[in-house]
Amino acid sequence: MAVGKMAVAVVPSGWWRRWQWCLSARDGSRMLLLLLLLGSWQWPRQVGAGQTFEYLKREHSLSKPYQGVGTGSSSLWNLMGNAMVMTQYIRLTPDMQSKQGALWNRVPCFLRDWELQVHFRIHGQGKKNLHGDGLAIWYTKDRMQPGPVFGNMDKFVGLGVFVDTYPNEEKQQERVFPYISAMVNNGSLSYDHERDGRPTELGGCTAIVRNLHYDTFLVIRYVKRHLTVMMDIDGKHEWRDCIEVPGVRLPRGYYFGTSSITGDLSDNHDIISLKLFELTVDRTPEEEKLHRDVFMPSVDNMKLPEMTAPLVPLSGLALFLIVFFSLVFSVFAIVIGIILYNKWQEQSRKRFY
Repeated sequence: MAVGKMAVAVVPSGWWRRWQWCLSARDGSRMLLLLLLLGSWQWPRQVGAGQTFEYLKREHSLSKPYQGVGTGSSSLWNLMGNAMVMTQYIRLTPDMQSKQGALWNRVPCFLRDWELQVHFRIHGQGKKNLHGDGLAIWYTKDRMQPGPVFGNMDKFVGLGVFVDTYPNEEKQQERVFPYISAMVNNGSLSYDHERDGRPTELGGCTAIVRNLHYDTFLVIRYVKRHLTVMMDIDGKHEWRDCIEVPGVRLPRGYYFGTSSITGDLSDNHDIISLKLFELTVDRTPEEEKLHRDVFMPSVDNMKLPEMTAPLVPLSGLALFLIVFFSLVFSVFAIVIGIILYNKWQEQSRKRFY
C-alpha cells in the first residue's frame, strides 16, 4: 500500500448532511458530536495503483482509549446489553452463558464508498466445539435492537457480516468452523440458525480465529456496488480474500454496529478497534447514472421477497358499517329474487292456461 499526501485537502462527500444532522438537534446533545466531527478531517492516502484515496472518518471510528463510548445521548458510540468498556478492548460478551451485548455508532453514514477495518479477538476456555456463538458486524437501518441474530434483531434491513464460531447444523460436513459469511436483507428474511444462515448467505469462508496469540482483523469494503470481505488472521499482515459479491445495493444513512451473543456455550468477544475509511474513486458518466442512490437493500441476480405492509385493523365503526351494508345488500338481493321468482311463476301459469 503506497502512502502519500495530496497538496490540498479534499472535502469528503456527505459531510454537509452530517453537519445538518448535528445542527438539527433540539436538546444540544449533538453539539458535542459536532465538535468531534470537526476533528474528522484527514489527509488522504492513496490505496493501490488506481485513483482511489481513503480518509479516516473519526465519527464512525473507534480506538483506545475509547473516548465517546457510553450509554448517554452525547456519545458517538452506544453500548447495549452486557457490553462493557475495558482499558484494552470493548467486551461485547464475557465467557459466560446467556449473555448478549452490542456496540452501535450513533452517527448515520452517508458515504457512497467505504471500508471498515475491524480489529477483534475471540477467546475462551471452551475446547473443540464447546464454545460459541460468535459476533457480527452490521450496516443497518435500525440500531440498538437486541435479538437472536448474534445479539441483533431478526429480519434486519441492511448488511450483516457474521463470524460464526459454532456449527448448529449437525449433518453438515462441507464447512470448517469458525466461519465468516455475509447476508443482505430488506427486512423480509429470517436468519436460519439451524442451518447456520446457509439459505440466505452471499458467500463465506473458514476463519480459524479463536484463541490466537496475534492480532486478527476483518475488512469490509463497499465500492461501486461491489462488496468485498477480507481477513488477516494468520499473523502475516496480509489481507486474504473471503467474500466478493458484485451488484450489492446498500442505501446511505444506515448505522454501523457490532454485536455478539452466547447461549449454553460461550466465549469472550472483544472489539479492539473499528476504523472506517471513506474511499474516493473515479466514476464514468455511465457509472454515475448506474450508481444512483437506492432506498432498499438488494443484490443483483438475487430475488429478495417483497416487503408487504401489515393490514391495518378495522375500527369498530368501520366493522359495523361493513356488517350493516352486507345485511342490507343480502335482504335486497333476497327481495329481488322473490319478485323475479313470482313473476316467472305467473308467466308460467298464463302459458299453461
